[in-house]
Amino acid sequence: MRLPDIRFAIPKDVPRIIELCQAHAAYEKAAYSTDGKVEQLTKYLFDTPAIAYCLLVEVDEQIVGYATFMKQFSTWDAAFYLYLDCLYFEEHARGLGLGKRVMEAIWTFAKAENCFEIQWQTPDFNEQAIGFYKNLGAVSKTKERFSWLVENKIP
Repeated sequence: MRLPDIRFAIPKDVPRIIELCQAHAAYEKAAYSTDGKVEQLTKYLFDTPAIAYCLLVEVDEQIVGYATFMKQFSTWDAAFYLYLDCLYFEEHARGLGLGKRVMEAIWTFAKAENCFEIQWQTPDFNEQAIGFYKNLGAVSKTKERFSWLVENKIP
C-alpha cells in the first residue's frame, strides 16, 4: 500500500462523493436520495465562496473516504468554529490511521481560518467512532438533535 493522499475534492470527484454519501447513509441507517446531488454538491463545494469543503482520502489511487465541513459562527462565543458534517471511510479503510490524518488536516484548516473549535456528532450506536473521537481528546456533549423540514407547514 502506498502512502494515502489527503486532498481537497475537485468537481470530477462529485460522483464518487455521492457514492460515499450513499454508503455513509446506509451505515448510519438513514435514507439517502441521489436526486439532484451532482448539481447541488458541485455548487456548494466549488462556487466562490464555497459553502462547504470536502477532503478526500485516496489509497492506491482509489478514493476510500471523505470528510465535509464548514465554517460557522457561535453567538455565545462570538467566534467562528468548524462544523464537521461527515467523516466516512469504506470498511476496508478503517483502522489504518486515516481518520487521525484527516482530523489533523481539518484541525490545520480550522486553525488557519481562526476557528476556536471543531464540532461534530455521530450516532450513539457508532461505538467505533466514539472511541476514536475520545482517543483524539474530543469531549462529548449530550444534546437532542432535531430536524424540521422546511417544506412542512407550521402546525
